[in-house]
Amino acid sequence: MNAADEGNIAQTEASQEQAPSFSSNEMTSPGNLEKVRDILFGAQMRDYDKRFNRLEERLIKEANDVREETRRRFETLETYIKQEISALSDRLKSENQQRIESGEESTREMRDTARTIGQRISQVDEQMSQAHRDLREHILAQSRELADEIRRKHDEITAALTRESRELRSDKADRSALANLFTELAMRLNNDFKLPGDE
Repeated sequence: MNAADEGNIAQTEASQEQAPSFSSNEMTSPGNLEKVRDILFGAQMRDYDKRFNRLEERLIKEANDVREETRRRFETLETYIKQEISALSDRLKSENQQRIESGEESTREMRDTARTIGQRISQVDEQMSQAHRDLREHILAQSRELADEIRRKHDEITAALTRESRELRSDKADRSALANLFTELAMRLNNDFKLPGDE
């Protein structure tokens, strides 16, 4: 039993001691029963009412405090969530903008690279075409020079062969005359050669 219960019992006993005595007829009437009940339990009921009122007030206050604290926390949480969502949205927008700019930069670089490669290919094609033209012209010039050289050599060889053939024919005639001369000389040496007037 706690101190509060002991106090209530002592207060009830004191009330009962202070209560006046009534006859049985007076106690059986409804109004007197209320008086008796009020005398016996009135202080205790009033104390309970005060306690219940204080408890109710405290519960209401605590409920209001909890409600207010909950509202503040929800507002803080809502503000935090909104800030996080805003920051995330800004970051996503920034990253998306960076990706777009990076994609545009990559596209521009690829376009410039393709243009440079195309120009380089055109230059190489032009250089190869010019080299082919120069090579054909060089080969044609060499062919002409070679043909002229071959023709000149042919003419020189033909002329040399003609000259040699003429010289060979001339040498052949000279050898025949020389043979006749030697024959005549031998006959003279042998006195076998006679002129027509010597007979």
